[in-house]
Amino acid sequence: MADRPLLLVDAPSLYFRAYFGIPESAARTADGQPVNAVRGFLDMLAHLVRTRRPDRMVCAFDYDWRPRWRVDLLPSYKAHRVADSGGEVVPDTLAPQVPMVTEVLAALGICAVGADGYEADDVLGTLATTQPSPVEVVSGDRDLFQLVDDARRVRLLYVGRGVAKLDDCDDAAVRARYGVPAAAYADFAALRGDPSDGLPGVTGVGEKTAARLLDRYGDLDGILAALDEPGSGFAPGLRAKLVAARGYLAVAPTVVRVARDVPLPELATTLPAEPADPDRLMELAQVWNLAGSCRRLVDAITDAAR
Repeated sequence: MADRPLLLVDAPSLYFRAYFGIPESAARTADGQPVNAVRGFLDMLAHLVRTRRPDRMVCAFDYDWRPRWRVDLLPSYKAHRVADSGGEVVPDTLAPQVPMVTEVLAALGICAVGADGYEADDVLGTLATTQPSPVEVVSGDRDLFQLVDDARRVRLLYVGRGVAKLDDCDDAAVRARYGVPAAAYADFAALRGDPSDGLPGVTGVGEKTAARLLDRYGDLDGILAALDEPGSGFAPGLRAKLVAARGYLAVAPTVVRVARDVPLPELATTLPAEPADPDRLMELAQVWNLAGSCRRLVDAITDAAR
């Protein structure tokens, strides 16, 4: 079938959502180990394959959830999510389920990839930039609105309300939501800030002010250049706030912008017509009590291949 999309899946975004959306008591192995994140993740993939009918799929993972190069630029980046051990704060019953997800994907033959020194977002950004379109990126991370590109036919399927109620976003949808084009989203996020990522933003600058500044001055470089021009039209209070934040604004966009040049190996992105290792898949499905979810995903993949 011509013109079917490459589905790029933000795996951490989805398995975190699955973990908190399904009670542990509803999904356990025979020996009591929770598998709610795995089961929910697989069911999300089944729904996505069934409804989007991709012919290619890649699941991106965090090999480094808080890259040093971002922290060096902005020490507050995700600092509130650092555990005493130095790693990311992850629920004790979620951490063991992440390797389960990757094992099931391997048995299915679905491409899963990460890169040392980079987040899943960066892998997604690189693939969205370099792989043949159309591309649909699936995530609940607002930062990925910056990947939307109508010219390259890259859309974001935003899962803020769950995969059953995807917001299918092109550039017009980003403009309607935030008042800026997708290409300006990183500058917009830097101005506005994002407490969930440890981005302080500019004091007193919310979404409306950030959008208005970008509409008037074009981009963050234009805003900073205009600060040095007496007749550039800033209200005195706003000018003072932006001047005070100049050091932050010099580095924040690099932190927010998704990398587009992550070194990745050659990837087998084609969605398989059947499991790569059916015996192993059956074994995992039985041991981890995932038979229903595995069957639904295999059925969706088989149907999409027709």
